[in-house]
Amino acid sequence: MSWLITGGAGYIGAHVVEVLRAAGERVVVLDDLSTGRVERLPSEVPVVVGSVLDRALLDRALGEHGVTGVVHLAARKQVGESVADPLGYYRTNVHGLTVLLEAVVAAGVRRFVFSSSAAVYGMPGAGDLTGGLVTEQTPCRPMNPYGETKLAGEWLVRSTGLAHGIGTVCLRYFNVAGAARPELADAGAANVIPMFFERLSRGEPPMIFGDDYPTPDGTCVRDYVHVSDLAEAHLAAVRHLERAEDPATAGDLTVNIGTGRGASVREMADLVAEVTGVREPAPEVVGRRPGDPARVVASAALARDRLGFEARRDLAEMVASAWAGWSARHPGSA
Repeated sequence: MSWLITGGAGYIGAHVVEVLRAAGERVVVLDDLSTGRVERLPSEVPVVVGSVLDRALLDRALGEHGVTGVVHLAARKQVGESVADPLGYYRTNVHGLTVLLEAVVAAGVRRFVFSSSAAVYGMPGAGDLTGGLVTEQTPCRPMNPYGETKLAGEWLVRSTGLAHGIGTVCLRYFNVAGAARPELADAGAANVIPMFFERLSRGEPPMIFGDDYPTPDGTCVRDYVHVSDLAEAHLAAVRHLERAEDPATAGDLTVNIGTGRGASVREMADLVAEVTGVREPAPEVVGRRPGDPARVVASAALARDRLGFEARRDLAEMVASAWAGWSARHPGSA
């Protein structure tokens, strides 16, 4: 098998490349390098520089590298940015996926793993949850263009797979954190843990957006999954599709990738202080952000039952590995 990893030079993509290669899979990366970095990748991994919007480039990459499966990670993924630029998000995330799937069908590639998001669920109400958890049957009501593009992407992947005999898996990521090694760490500060690091590194208090939610300590509760676990979930999806002699018999599968355990923003702030040793300034509570649900925690049962996947790493490991990566890029932080 040979797998094309779109967005493979990114934070998550580089971890997926590492795990698949360690498992003996042949990989080739396609990345436009808008946020990805080639130095994250081993020198022996072929890298095709370009966009999923470039059909001619995709045709060449799929053919020249004998690609038999695709893991599609390349996308724009900032919620606020998607609100300001919905056209750009639909162009990259939905039209780009359309072009990629056209190339996949034309090349006869019959295995496809799609990077989706818990953003497809929006703000689940208590009546939508099973045992307090978000299941794959929880109604999807995305609240921003980013979530809309991921849900539309799932529909497109599923319908294309059914029409053309392609086995498909859609992975709905929850909150991703941590790093396998410092050089693979997230270079951005768009998620809660690096946001805390960034504020502390500047001597500013970490910000907690609201402490009046109906949760034990009043702050939002989320499900955090280590990026190395997430990468292993991709390997489990790849193996699921490879086990079927005829990929069409693998059908279409959509699963949550989380831990099934929630942690509040206050708990995360306390853990960041403990791991980093930076306890001052103390977190500052500010007003709620529009659209933040009180609690979003995954049911991880289907991933376990269908893919044999369970997350193994804990919150302390996520924070410690993320801090090691942050400190390597910002030497004055540690």
